[in-house]
Amino acid sequence: MKLIAFGFAALVLSSGAALAAEPWKTMDTSAGKVFADAKGMTLYTFDKDAANASNCYDACAAMWPPFVAERMAKASGDWAVVGRKGGAQMWAYEGKPLYTYSLDRKPGDATGDGVGNVWHIAK
Repeated sequence: MKLIAFGFAALVLSSGAALAAEPWKTMDTSAGKVFADAKGMTLYTFDKDAANASNCYDACAAMWPPFVAERMAKASGDWAVVGRKGGAQMWAYEGKPLYTYSLDRKPGDATGDGVGNVWHIAK
């Protein structure tokens, strides 16, 4: 019986650790070390956003998908959770909402840097 209880406790603890993992990471790209989502896709900021508020919706959000924060996500250090229209949430770093770029095809791509002179890699 103790073995079963120990196994269950280990399972609960390990699943809690998995839930605590950050949804972002840093990685090396041709543009240097950048912030990326958990899949390794480069994250970007948009000059037309306000502090902790996204201004990228509709066609913009189709091209630049918001870096979605799960419903129970919590701010951590320079990382914040920003509300979007309709109740969705996204991540922001140092007050700048973050996005991926739909034309980046594989982890480490950084083709969105400088697009329209308003999109920049998050570093």
